[in-house]
Amino acid sequence: MFPPGTGPAADPAGSHHDRRIRSFQPRRSRVTHGQRTALNRLWPRWGLDIDGQRVLDLPALFGTLPADAPIVLEIGFGMGEATARMAAADPGTGILACDVHTPGQGNLLKLADEQGLTNVRVANGDAVILLQKMLPPASLAGLRVYFPDPWPKKRHHKRRIIQPAFLDLAAGPLAPGALVHCATDWEPYAEQMLDVLTAHPAYENTQPDGGFAPRPAERPLTKFEEQGLGKGHTVRDLLFRRVAD
Repeated sequence: MFPPGTGPAADPAGSHHDRRIRSFQPRRSRVTHGQRTALNRLWPRWGLDIDGQRVLDLPALFGTLPADAPIVLEIGFGMGEATARMAAADPGTGILACDVHTPGQGNLLKLADEQGLTNVRVANGDAVILLQKMLPPASLAGLRVYFPDPWPKKRHHKRRIIQPAFLDLAAGPLAPGALVHCATDWEPYAEQMLDVLTAHPAYENTQPDGGFAPRPAERPLTKFEEQGLGKGHTVRDLLFRRVAD
């Protein structure tokens, strides 16, 4: 789709890594002219492919921020509107936003450029490979997973991203005290998330009652969320903290 170096690769990990059960489905839907222009112009500066072939130097990647600035990983950002709003509200925090949706990648870069947001970087590919191969230990101040695919059919539950093995993997790059923030409007998935996070020794619930959290003010209400609320869905937030080993 894009000449080398001017946009996200179709399969950045290629044959470097074993295929596994994926929690996402790559979508190569139509890219608008504005999104394509943003990708061509900004990808070399603000984008990266998750190829699993190198460990990222996060202070260098977010070179406009102080070397000790907190970096948060967001997995699955849709069209990027909420991500851009969070970046604008907290310019001192770097957001490494990971997704496989090309139009969304282009849209987030476009929004960042239009709003002068220099604290956003866009990662293209499998977040599991990013966590496993490319992030240094204790390098992240937070992890955000908002409205992941609920995979509602029982035979597909193994594809849900919030699983014990995923939390094992995320524990390495998450620094002690890092905040893990998940949100979903699918009640059975919310209950599973709560159970899995509660049972994992690397994380503790920030809520004294051990339950769900109120939506923090810093998480914007998204269009997707508004649609779910309009259909009578209940949105659940989970806020857990990485504990010291």
